[in-house]
Amino acid sequence: MDTEQDVRVRAAARNNAEWCAALCRAHGITGAWDPRAWASARRTPPLYPDAVTLDPGAGPREVVERIDASPGASVKDSFAALDLAADGFEVLFDAQWIHRPAPEAGEGGWELVRTEAELAEWEQAWSDGDSGGLFPAGLLADDTHAFLAARDAAGRIVAGAVASRSDAVVGVSNLFAADGDLDAAWAGCLGTLARHRPGLDVVGYESGDDLAAAVRAGFTPVGGLRIWLRH
Repeated sequence: MDTEQDVRVRAAARNNAEWCAALCRAHGITGAWDPRAWASARRTPPLYPDAVTLDPGAGPREVVERIDASPGASVKDSFAALDLAADGFEVLFDAQWIHRPAPEAGEGGWELVRTEAELAEWEQAWSDGDSGGLFPAGLLADDTHAFLAARDAAGRIVAGAVASRSDAVVGVSNLFAADGDLDAAWAGCLGTLARHRPGLDVVGYESGDDLAAAVRAGFTPVGGLRIWLRH
């Protein structure tokens, strides 16, 4: 991995860890930081990791001993560098960190979610009605993290994403489109970021068809990551 690529992966991993930490704090769970990883001694909310590595030199003991490693625990191995099989973990999936230059002003007509009711509506659209309470209203008080939403002519939320700002980048996660049109969703999201987070490069991670859509939107894959799950 060359120096520029390494910087981009580290920035994306740190940004994602900051978002995971913020969501955990909103649930009353405080994780701990060190140069190698962010980790939570308490089990994190569903779909969110118990640890995120920040350095490729992080070892299994440095991560596993800082979390509740009982069944259901998960680790975001940001550099696909860990082997946690001996600790009872299995690979859940592999993905790619992605990076693109700051978008220019566009036609993105998305809006910011501002109220508790709007956030609940956003979560129902994101989960197709299968989730509630994963994103507490307290997240709206921190403008470092923004929920973006697109509405149809009837006013229903039909696409959205989370945008998390850090020192040099803005991270996009949880991108969704009710009609499955990820190209339109990325266009709307990036256009909105150009207005609300101007001048910041954009990062995130994707895999499969979602990765292909991100590449079409101007992103470059910059490094692999791996999600480990304890069964």
